Amino acid sequence: MTRLLVVTAVDAEADALRAADAPGVTIVAVGAGPAAAAAGTARLLAAGAYDGVLCAGIAGAFAGRANVGDVVIGTRSIAADLGAESPDGFLPIEELGFGVSALDADKGLVDRWREAVPHAVTGAILTLSTVTGTEATAAALGARYPDAVAEAMEGFGVATAAAGALVPFAELRAVSNTIGPRDRSQWRLGGAFAALRSALTMWAERQPAVRVRGADSG
Repeated sequence: MTRLLVVTAVDAEADALRAADAPGVTIVAVGAGPAAAAAGTARLLAAGAYDGVLCAGIAGAFAGRANVGDVVIGTRSIAADLGAESPDGFLPIEELGFGVSALDADKGLVDRWREAVPHAVTGAILTLSTVTGTEATAAALGARYPDAVAEAMEGFGVATAAAGALVPFAELRAVSNTIGPRDRSQWRLGGAFAALRSALTMWAERQPAVRVRGADSG
């Protein structure tokens, strides 16, 4: 029996996942950005016992690596803007000697999600406090992180909280748009929410039946 905590940034993502009616899965919106995600996840993990924690929501995809409507399973979560600028380019925090900017997802949890959602794209997912809005930034990030398939705002924060609590972590995203110039008219939020819901339904179908956990359970 897997007791899974799913954290999202906003209620719209949480509501889309709750519509999957997945017993044994607790779904909570903890806020946007890595700081809110880390704090909210740490609070939830301290208050309950879980076998895994999943950061879930919508994301932008790097062109040619994933398409709008795709489900993405993260192999690692990278704080892509945690570091310093220099005349020679961006310096990740590792080069400053202050910590790490990437955390691997739990292989066992990732493998189970891959089995449940075999059509999903896999790769690194970037966490950014300021999401990309230009072609130049998209190109720079894509070159710096060739294994990255998508970007969002919470994964590294959730991964940090999970690592501190010694709870397996993974990140699941559905692509609503392509990374680059911001054009909300091209975003496909409804399709991304539907893809999230479908992915959680496919996961739930592979789990033993368990009692729904509390008012926040999906």
